Amino acid sequence: MGADPAIKLSSLRDIGWREWDPIGLLPPDRHWDEEPFADEYDRYLLKAAGDLRRGGALEDAVRYLLEVEREHMGLGPGPGQEARAEATARSIQRYITELDRQNPTSA
Repeated sequence: MGADPAIKLSSLRDIGWREWDPIGLLPPDRHWDEEPFADEYDRYLLKAAGDLRRGGALEDAVRYLLEVEREHMGLGPGPGQEARAEATARSIQRYITELDRQNPTSA
């Protein structure tokens, strides 16, 4: 059986910086790969992607991103958090689905 195709960190960063950025680090006229803080959200995006790839529920990924934002980052509840977390989780899920569709594992 072949291995799953590798998740590209750059693709997750594109999603995370476009959809999530809970701290608001990235100015609107900049791109994440031009910034020294490009890796700020990597571990959270990688965990959400890994969980989704292993069959985790979308709702669990949304809850995880909300927990990161509210508790780990200490931002507490705020406007737009649910929509941001859901958009991010959905985009990651679409990315994983497309990646696996383009590169099916061999039996």
